[in-house]
Amino acid sequence: MIPPRLLRLQAALGPDAELALVGGAVRDELLGRAHADWDLATALLPEAVMARARTAGLRVIPTGIQHGTVTVILDGEPVEITTFRSDGDYRDGRHPESVRLGVSLAEDLARRDFTINAMAQPLDGGRLVDPHGGQADLRAKVIRAVGDPLQRFAEDGLRPLRACRFAAQLGFGIEAGTLAAIPARLPVARKVAVERVLVELTKLLTGIHPEIGLERLRESGLLDLWLPELAPMKGCGQNRHHRFDVWDHTLAVVRLAPADAALRWAALLHDAGKPGTRTDEGGEVHFYGHEGRSLELAATLLGRLKAGHALVKEVLALVRHHGVHPEPGWSDAACRRFLKRLAEDGLALDRWAAFRLADQRAKGIEDPDREPRHAAVVARLAALAAARPPLAARDLALDGAALMALAGRKGGPWLGALQGRLLEAVLEDPGLNTPEGLEPLAREMLASPAGAAPPPGRRGPRPGQ
Repeated sequence: MIPPRLLRLQAALGPDAELALVGGAVRDELLGRAHADWDLATALLPEAVMARARTAGLRVIPTGIQHGTVTVILDGEPVEITTFRSDGDYRDGRHPESVRLGVSLAEDLARRDFTINAMAQPLDGGRLVDPHGGQADLRAKVIRAVGDPLQRFAEDGLRPLRACRFAAQLGFGIEAGTLAAIPARLPVARKVAVERVLVELTKLLTGIHPEIGLERLRESGLLDLWLPELAPMKGCGQNRHHRFDVWDHTLAVVRLAPADAALRWAALLHDAGKPGTRTDEGGEVHFYGHEGRSLELAATLLGRLKAGHALVKEVLALVRHHGVHPEPGWSDAACRRFLKRLAEDGLALDRWAAFRLADQRAKGIEDPDREPRHAAVVARLAALAAARPPLAARDLALDGAALMALAGRKGGPWLGALQGRLLEAVLEDPGLNTPEGLEPLAREMLASPAGAAPPPGRRGPRPGQ
């Protein structure tokens, strides 16, 4: 349903504006999908749009007037209005060198990427304008280039990636000719800025069917272009604990993980190190050290794509801890040490748990006890975390100043070592974490000739080992 505020804009600009909803908004309206953008096109030149909008008391921003685009603020929300236009030659593989304004709506729609994005709905209540069969392709659930796909992809190197992204977001297939045109245009795709590639890949990964988009990336050569570290996963067989090869397992983890950027990127990268660490010992396949190798590859790949610090931090934390499998036999102290490591990486327990469950489910092996076992592990960890155990030196009942006063010494490396030993002790027994409990223990440690080593019997087993 077109918002009333857009109809008010139609009235403000006048009937000769031929104002129409265009692009993704039309597609999503026809599909019944929620969307935030309401892009409009008009027959009016930008100067006329600005003048009429201001006469109606609306705020206008000339955001891209050289390309025919102005932004009108309606009820505090921006709405882009672009004059019907045709594009000149594309020299840089991304943007037209020039645009021609004042063309017909049909000419404007002919320059667009895919048929499902090349429809327009006039705001005056007229019939949907669909010169390229977008409605039919929506019904057929197919992504098809407008006109010649080789020409469309030669103009803009991002379009092949967008085809894969729409396939993932909508669960659509890519029309055979459109998909077949991508390999020939990989040199154009290579020109796209990595920051924009990251945005499109993240949208692909967080779609309803990311496995479809990822498979199209692999088949078309786009995976080798931007994510070459992942190519060896295809065909890399696993052991008896897995039904699928590394690639198909990865696709399943991505699909099963919650549709969140960090969780989906971690799902894509968590086993990237397996092909390089695979060994076959008498028919038994192992991947010793694959977590560390996956971590290196994830850091390299995300760095190359210029991913933001927060995303990289959480993805690496998820990859780092994905191989830890708490068992019922773990002591409470071992569980607290694991919680400590999660806390050190800033990784929330529920995020780790959601990722772990997706990874376990994606093995493809029937296990009726998997879900209850996972739930029991998470419930135990959550109960221990709810008790707010000390997980860092700052949680100790004696702070650094108190320990220096107790020792009669200035700060130095000895202080961090002492805090680490005290933390080990209270992880084993949180009841010790009071000034009265820690003071004699600290004196004992300071007097011990063992240096930085913790007192005998105070270190529990490291989880996962």
